[in-house]
Amino acid sequence: MNLIVDAGNTSVKLAVYKGKEFLTSKSFELQFFLKEVKQVFLEFPDIKNAIVSTVGALGSKEITKLAVYCNVQTLSASTKIPFKNLYGTPKTLGVDRIALATAAFYQYTNKNTLVIDAGSCVTYDFINGNGEYLGGAISPGVAMRFKAMHNQTANLPLLEKDGEIKLIGDSTTASMKSGVVNGICLEIDGVINEYKIRFADLTVILTGGDAHFLSKRLKNTIFAHSNFLLDGLNYLLEYNKN
Repeated sequence: MNLIVDAGNTSVKLAVYKGKEFLTSKSFELQFFLKEVKQVFLEFPDIKNAIVSTVGALGSKEITKLAVYCNVQTLSASTKIPFKNLYGTPKTLGVDRIALATAAFYQYTNKNTLVIDAGSCVTYDFINGNGEYLGGAISPGVAMRFKAMHNQTANLPLLEKDGEIKLIGDSTTASMKSGVVNGICLEIDGVINEYKIRFADLTVILTGGDAHFLSKRLKNTIFAHSNFLLDGLNYLLEYNKN
């Protein structure tokens, strides 16, 4: 069995796989990492291998303690990958984007696939039908756009994406919500349309924390996958066992 550790800046997600089969996952604040790791091994004592994807918040101390329970791989730019990486600066490619490209490579083999991860940032990652990763784009996510307007102005409030989203905002808050939510949807649809012009038979995957919120507002046909990143990490773990 495999343990997948996806650590962000303030929270961690753990997932358990039996081979390629997803079993369960949980999310929690970073401070509870060791407690939750202990609990997952009590529930799944057959876990033999783990992979850790971290943006830096999860330190070597925690990873060393995890290694007491099982074999641990830490995902990095030097990790062996199953696809051809044509990114101009491969050492700077984020580990989350590596995992997303890996999931696309395995789940949509020989297809032109655009993966859109709507989280803190919105990332676009493209892998073609020849198994070549070409790159993509990074832009601010929903929450980041709201925070930017609040932090970089004197009077605009800090908002969230809840409530009605109007096209024509009839108040300052409604106008801000219209600008952020409609703006990001138009961006995503526009990017998809540009890819469709250049690449035939394009498959589009939408994942990340805001995927469900955004999916019903997009005009293009997409496939929403809530565990796409976790699947990619598990594929990488399996690939690097060999």
